Amino acid sequence: MAWIIATRLNTNVLQILIWATVWMQYGCTRPSPPVYAGVKMKGVNLVAPPEPIDSAAFVPLSTLKAEWVAVVPYGFCRENEPHFYFNSNKMWWGESVEGIVKTIELAHKNRLKVMLKPHAWVGRGMYTGDFDLKTEADWQIFEKDFGNYILTNARIADSLKVELFCIGTEMDNFTQKRPAFWKNLIKEVRIMYRGQLTYADNWNHYPKNPFWNELDFIGIDAYFPLSAEKHPSIATLQKGWKSHLNELESFAGKHQKPILFTEIGYRSVDFATEKPWESHDEKPENLALQADAYQAFFNEVWPRKWLAGAFAWKWFLQQPKRQFHRDTFSPQFKPAETVLQNAFGKQ
Repeated sequence: MAWIIATRLNTNVLQILIWATVWMQYGCTRPSPPVYAGVKMKGVNLVAPPEPIDSAAFVPLSTLKAEWVAVVPYGFCRENEPHFYFNSNKMWWGESVEGIVKTIELAHKNRLKVMLKPHAWVGRGMYTGDFDLKTEADWQIFEKDFGNYILTNARIADSLKVELFCIGTEMDNFTQKRPAFWKNLIKEVRIMYRGQLTYADNWNHYPKNPFWNELDFIGIDAYFPLSAEKHPSIATLQKGWKSHLNELESFAGKHQKPILFTEIGYRSVDFATEKPWESHDEKPENLALQADAYQAFFNEVWPRKWLAGAFAWKWFLQQPKRQFHRDTFSPQFKPAETVLQNAFGKQ
């Protein structure tokens, strides 16, 4: 009897060891990231023009070899107040319904595909993700206004056959605290818009987003920190991407969805890759670093098969040449523009 019990115990232990080995080999292996089967989106985020434009505003984009534009009509709210405003005569022409429609029509006329990407602007420059409200009544007011804003843009997107619709941008607190609103909003958008959907989440918040499974692309505003040096080399910048890429690849595999960089950009200043999201501090001009940062991106990240594309931040349709250096994020008339042109021009 003792021999029989021992034999059974040994058999059970052996079975456990076999199952443990199989689990370690296969159960612990993270899912392979999806391969994006489409043509990578080569795009820029447009600054909404203050005044009406014509087709000539898009000519420089043909030289850039861009194939997509993100049309970004801002809506506005005040810090921690519930009302949301859009399509007002106080706003720029490109943020009105008339301006949105005309900009999309002109983009399509110039053989550019469009991502319509509504974006909330919180007064006094507050980071949109920090926007918050204290009461349920205030949230109800805000959700009604904001929902109307998104659905208005969704109707425009469908009527003009916009290729991609982005349902919001960098609203961290809002998405975390009110996931039911967002999931219902996505359902409503799907009813009226027949194209593909994404959302533009911030680089350090995207893992917390509760509704990626409802969308077609994982959209990320890719302001990942790469190096704290004043002017790191391209090799150093590529190395700075490594840890981020491991996380992105794992996340794409987990959700089995391609990742789209809804924004990527660098200022033309010293230390631009330390905190790429910063925009308000004053640093000495460094045009070469901006170009090197884009080059490192195209060398290291662009070839990844799970990446659906990227939209550079940001591109002006209206502004005299001499003023582009005042906006440090713009690559226009700078070495970074040549880097984008060369990368977008490759098949």
